[in-house]
Amino acid sequence: MRMVDIIEKKRDGEELSKQEIEFFVTGYTDGTIPDYQASAFLMAIYFRKMTAEEQGHLTMAMSESGDQIDLSAIEGVKVDKHSTGGVGDTTTLILAPLVAACGVPVAKMSGRGLGHTGGTLDKLEAIEGFHVEISTEQFIQQVNDLKIAVIGQSGNLTPADKKLYALRDVTATVNSIPLIASSIMSKKLAAGADAIVLDVKTGAGAFMKTLEDSKQLADAMTAIGNEVGRNTSAVISDMSQPLGFAIGNALEVKEAIDTLKGKGPADLTELCLVLGSKMLLAANKAKTEEDARAQLQTVMENGDALRLFGSLIKAQGGNADVVDNTSLLPQARYQIEVPAVKSGYVSAIDADEVGVAAMLLGAGRATKEDVIDLAVGIVLCKKIGDYVEKGEALAILHTNKQHAEDSINLLKEHMHISSEKTAAPPLIYSL
Repeated sequence: MRMVDIIEKKRDGEELSKQEIEFFVTGYTDGTIPDYQASAFLMAIYFRKMTAEEQGHLTMAMSESGDQIDLSAIEGVKVDKHSTGGVGDTTTLILAPLVAACGVPVAKMSGRGLGHTGGTLDKLEAIEGFHVEISTEQFIQQVNDLKIAVIGQSGNLTPADKKLYALRDVTATVNSIPLIASSIMSKKLAAGADAIVLDVKTGAGAFMKTLEDSKQLADAMTAIGNEVGRNTSAVISDMSQPLGFAIGNALEVKEAIDTLKGKGPADLTELCLVLGSKMLLAANKAKTEEDARAQLQTVMENGDALRLFGSLIKAQGGNADVVDNTSLLPQARYQIEVPAVKSGYVSAIDADEVGVAAMLLGAGRATKEDVIDLAVGIVLCKKIGDYVEKGEALAILHTNKQHAEDSINLLKEHMHISSEKTAAPPLIYSL
């Protein structure tokens, strides 16, 4: 088998076999297929796309290129959730204890963030003492004991994906739905879940800016998951404005705790109930969406989910007192209000730019080497459709810098105010 023949076949729009796709993934991972041939192959996929079967073969080959996590020792149906990312997306911190409190094992493997704020691991490490470096044996035992654990991703998880993503980044092939879908799903499959619920974001703050592209990505990922025998479903949710009010690591942990107490933002709470319901259904813990939602609301209202979050924190070395006293989280030295320049209704919030404003404060990483300031970030005071008086706070910066003019100016420029009321965008576009 020759790589040039595989490139030619895909260039001409023909369907590749499982063996041909595996030949490429194995050869590129071990270095026997050079970058120039891999680049040509990726570009052929970019233009010619892939069938659902081809995408399934590519995903499995990447998933099997490194470590695979065996969760068979954990009792019950293991359901994972994946979000395609956005600004202020704190859902994992809320969903994991909510769903686990309903009896569904949550064996969560998460990564660190590169962008506006940290990833789930960074956010959890804002809790004093919390550590994510536990052995696989401890991880499995903890899930069996508590129904919940969070661990850092294995260093050798999907090495093919790591190499291919780096190449896509420099060959203008990142925005290919078959390649995006295979990249995401290869990591989910390697992490060992029996079922996967996908939260595909759409809008200005999402990777996929249009609803059409978001639907295509959701369809591609669910097709891959179901093609390889994992029960996979997707929700398309809004990211034209940040989710919730908090953007920044410790600030998002506080918002997650407030939400588990039933006092969180309406949009964040609703999305967690929608995604959590799908997770309970996938785990056969509910027969209907209504039943699933009622179970989630019960464990939120009676405090079971919050208590379980405290148990998770304690089990992984953290100070569980934080669930009752969020002032124990890292606190920024300064709070700076960003005033509205005129009266009117908030008509748009450019989520991407709000995220950049948070990153400039130190809440996220521009490069892998950057060190995150876990205390800093932004708390929005208004969302789309809200009325604001001139001089009233649109947002509050939590910062360790006495001057934060770059972030202030970004927020003033990208939180738009109109004389006429604008309806808030739908939270859920598709179930």
